[in-house]
Amino acid sequence: MADVAYKRVVLKLSGEALAGDKGFGLDFNVVDGLTDEIRDVHRSGVALGIVVGGGNMFRGTVASQQGMDRVSADYMGMLATVINALALQDILERKGVDTRVMTAIRMEELAEPYIRRRAQRHLEKSRVVLFAGGTGNPYFSTDTAAVLRALEIEAQVIIKATSVDGVYTKDPKKHKDAEFLAELTFQDALIRGIAVMDGNAFGLCKDNGLPIVVMNVNQRGAIARVVRGERVGTIVR
Repeated sequence: MADVAYKRVVLKLSGEALAGDKGFGLDFNVVDGLTDEIRDVHRSGVALGIVVGGGNMFRGTVASQQGMDRVSADYMGMLATVINALALQDILERKGVDTRVMTAIRMEELAEPYIRRRAQRHLEKSRVVLFAGGTGNPYFSTDTAAVLRALEIEAQVIIKATSVDGVYTKDPKKHKDAEFLAELTFQDALIRGIAVMDGNAFGLCKDNGLPIVVMNVNQRGAIARVVRGERVGTIVR
């Protein structure tokens, strides 16, 4: 194994990250570069789980705000995450990375059902595990799913790949005076009202001492640098 700071990692990818500048669907140039990075991290000997969102296909919260039943909308969003996971699996396997997709909603024709011990065994066998279907429950985000899976597989860190360089005091896309924060404690984030993840996910990280690294998915090599322990983006602990 290469010299790494974290030997077991969960990478949280938003659906929007897979869409790139297109804003919807899959931008295969973006996905190609991203899967190259995942392959390189995997080859360094890191046990890697990936939780992917579905916002590039369908956003349950938006649909529910427009009048759709919230439960139905959330289940549709979960199905969108499965589409993304299958796409990542296909491209990773073509690059020689052994993978498994595990879903929180049973659909054996497409993927394995999520079973904690089986997921741990896949990681021990050097397979990248793609966790799809969120938590399998409505009203919970894929952020919460990522933290749950990280805790269940005993990951040492959760890497949240976003479209910004890390955590800011305000939305940097809307406020030019937004201040970048390189390091933050869980307590500081709560006191200052800084949204790192949704409330459920953040509370789980805080209660269990699971550090979060928020970084820009568009920075080439950033994921590998985080795994090596280099300062990239913002670390919350």
